[in-house]
Amino acid sequence: MRPLFVFILLVFTIACATQPKIGTGSKKLNGTWVPVKQVLAGNVLPKAYYAKQKMIIRDSTYVVEAESMDRGKISVRKNKIDIYGKEGVNKGRHFTAIYKIENNQLVICYNLGGIGFPESFETEGKPLYFLSIFELKEK
Repeated sequence: MRPLFVFILLVFTIACATQPKIGTGSKKLNGTWVPVKQVLAGNVLPKAYYAKQKMIIRDSTYVVEAESMDRGKISVRKNKIDIYGKEGVNKGRHFTAIYKIENNQLVICYNLGGIGFPESFETEGKPLYFLSIFELKEK
């Protein structure tokens, strides 16, 4: 009986350790970010579309300020982000994304379908993939 209990406890511990925890952020993403380029399904969006946007990340929360507000929680693991909309236009929605920081820019590729993470920063031929390149406005 005891070996079975130890096995179940071990499996439960491993399962819990590998599940994303809502609210675990990454300090390196903290700051106010402004988009400098956005691409949806391989199509570069006009600058007028995102000129008034900014994204504020503080630990495990995000706020996107634009014509409509979006606010929620993020969970960051390595180069992956789970995004959970809590208020605004994406309330109740879950998105997955990958990110990288290079040349003082934050590059995020979102899967707007929320199932599976993008494997690259390419959106061509992928109607639910959205790429946004941000520059840090203030830390």
